[in-house]
Amino acid sequence: MFKLTAALAAAFLFLPAAAQSPIPDLVSAPPAALQFANGRPVSSSAAWPRRRAEIIRLFASKVYGQTPTRRLPVTFHVDSTDPHALNGLAIRKQITVSFSPRPGAPRMHILLYIPASASGPVPVFEGLNFTGNQSVSSDPGIDLGPLWLRDPSAPPTSHTLTRQTASADSRGRAASQWQVEKILARGFALATVYYGDIEPDFDGGAPFGVRSLFLKSPHATPAPDDWAAIGAWAWGLSRIADYLATDPAIDPHKIAVIGHSRLGKTALWAAAQDLRFSLVVSNESGKGGASLYRRIPGETIEHLNTVFPHWFCTNFHQYTGHPDRVPVDANLLLALIAPRPLYVASAEDDHTSDPAGEFYSVVLASPVFELLGKPGFGATAFPPVNHPVGSASLGYHVRTGKHDVTAYDWDRYLDFASAAFASAKAQ
Repeated sequence: MFKLTAALAAAFLFLPAAAQSPIPDLVSAPPAALQFANGRPVSSSAAWPRRRAEIIRLFASKVYGQTPTRRLPVTFHVDSTDPHALNGLAIRKQITVSFSPRPGAPRMHILLYIPASASGPVPVFEGLNFTGNQSVSSDPGIDLGPLWLRDPSAPPTSHTLTRQTASADSRGRAASQWQVEKILARGFALATVYYGDIEPDFDGGAPFGVRSLFLKSPHATPAPDDWAAIGAWAWGLSRIADYLATDPAIDPHKIAVIGHSRLGKTALWAAAQDLRFSLVVSNESGKGGASLYRRIPGETIEHLNTVFPHWFCTNFHQYTGHPDRVPVDANLLLALIAPRPLYVASAEDDHTSDPAGEFYSVVLASPVFELLGKPGFGATAFPPVNHPVGSASLGYHVRTGKHDVTAYDWDRYLDFASAAFASAKAQ
């Protein structure tokens, strides 16, 4: 049975009175967002930037790794523009992003859809995809780019991946997760990139991704706090934002970043570091993302570090089996988004992502939004399925179904973003 220990009780002293209730199944109290590491409270909005910098340093050194500050000679080349894509619904652009003039260096390919009916710069949803740009829509004009796929010459039990050109029959395979036409009809652009362009998703993939461009030597041993795959993917999201800031069709002040699952973790870390992301959506990002590390249910840090050892920095592996020792938790990651609007979503059957852990993380992050003059979350009790809760600053829902992104999810995100961006314009 869950007991509210003295340590746990202390964590709730930094919550509004309405939210001071025990969170079930915690092994220890999550660090309070509004308390410095030395135990002193963050008593004013003027003190928050100092606490924010402290939290960023902890995530960088202990969880995701340090993002390099050195700039690469990034260039953009618009490969094609179709003003009549999707039966006239959209302008489709395809852009190659080069990070280095070195032969064979990784390059990123942006697929950008802009509403054809737009009369001026539009807001945009930006996110990485798992299965290639051609999979987000059946649009035959999308280039068939290279993907990391299982080696067809390897034994059936092998997990060896090789770079292969996407097949035509993979077009639109993930269209239900992206809802391109729905997004465009609501007046938003959509920018997406295959995450394997930035960093392949397997242990030992660093030599083939952007991290290789920052190595002093090809055989250099990573430092314990060197960035890992999630850090590289987050860096790539910022490079997409770099391009969007140059495109006159896009409103650079209305860039919403979205991610699902491991790419939800990525979106949160990217937005924590890059304030140009003016709205953030985490879709079932689980532990290492929006779900509290210290909650017993759901995927464990041990499982993450064992099955996906390349996602997090080496320092994070010291917390395998010891989630109570991590100096940060998901509520602090969500607090780094404040005061920008944040939406977190879960799925009823997605036990691995721990929906309740994601919800309570929002509850614990809410005081930071309030300190910075934004509406708090408002909800303190886990909501019924398909019953969104929250405020203009913080939204949450748990829907029926499994680990996925659905039309229901997009309806909620589009409503939330439309209201948030309309409110920002009014101000």
